[in-house]
Amino acid sequence: MKNQLSEKKFLFWQQWLFYSSLLFAVFGVVLAVYGDNPLFRPYNRLLAEIFFDEPDFPEKADLFRAFTLGPLGGTIACCYILLAFMARFPFRNKEKWSRDAIVAAFGIWFILDSAVCLYYQVDIQAYAVNGLSLLQKALPLAFTWKYFRGSSVA
Repeated sequence: MKNQLSEKKFLFWQQWLFYSSLLFAVFGVVLAVYGDNPLFRPYNRLLAEIFFDEPDFPEKADLFRAFTLGPLGGTIACCYILLAFMARFPFRNKEKWSRDAIVAAFGIWFILDSAVCLYYQVDIQAYAVNGLSLLQKALPLAFTWKYFRGSSVA
């Protein structure tokens, strides 16, 4: 009975990681193909204020901003689709390397991305966006950490 409850808890967090990763991947696709949608406009306005002291990007800068959303959104989609596959298969099988790979890859991303955001004073990106992404992965990792003890790469 205790093992069944324990396994249900693990599967809850494994599913959390899988489905939330798919959601983040969809976000990346939307960002790449429609980054100027109403949902993202306040963020774009904030960036224009930070970098240009204006409510909107200058025309040429806006063209560059729109372009960069394609590769950025594609990269986000790629990373989270990869994470979803890892959550779905090796993480679900409690393969320790999958947990360690998630910690290493997203840990490096979080530190680099947040440091650059803070350097350029884009605090909302560092705290809100990166913080939400960190929680998306940290919660399931924290609650499932013990399930990976003793497992090794086969």
